Amino acid sequence: MKKASLFILFCITTILTSCSETDIVDNEFANWQERNDAYFTSIYAKAKQAADNGDSSWKIIRAYTKQEGTANINDYIVAEVITDGGNTQTVNYTDSVSLLYQSRLMPSDSYPEGRIFTSTWTGDYDLETAAPVRTVLAGMVDGFTTAGMAMHPGDRWRVYIPYSLGYDANAKDDIPAYSTLIFDLTLLKAWQQRK
Repeated sequence: MKKASLFILFCITTILTSCSETDIVDNEFANWQERNDAYFTSIYAKAKQAADNGDSSWKIIRAYTKQEGTANINDYIVAEVITDGGNTQTVNYTDSVSLLYQSRLMPSDSYPEGRIFTSTWTGDYDLETAAPVRTVLAGMVDGFTTAGMAMHPGDRWRVYIPYSLGYDANAKDDIPAYSTLIFDLTLLKAWQQRK
């Protein structure tokens, strides 16, 4: 019995040490660009079909940096409206905004909901306990700025940003290159910059 227990312990130790963290990370991000292309294409198709069927909770928005009438889907962000704040105030490129957000990568084997890389709240979404951030939209990646300029104070959207409107081929902190960015984004307030 003692020999069998030692053998099982040896086998478990061997298996655990043979699967290094590097192997897990390499598998997690294998074919990352192709997988992100396919993921964003599927989200875009879902939003287009919903919008074509009259579902106003999905929006496809051309990036403010791209020319009118572009046919490249990577020149657009996709947004799913979670809450319509009912406000009509417009937001400009140079405005300061107060917002809540949770940022994720696309879903993967290890993270079925997508790995969270930043968040202004802990646990469940709660306006009472979240910590708003104040920033200028002009300082954000193109896709985030595009979403902020399309929203109204009080809106909460889930925003899908193709990597071309995010960090593109550049890795940033713990965000791999070619990552689709997914933001649960609430725009609380907006202020015009004083001249």
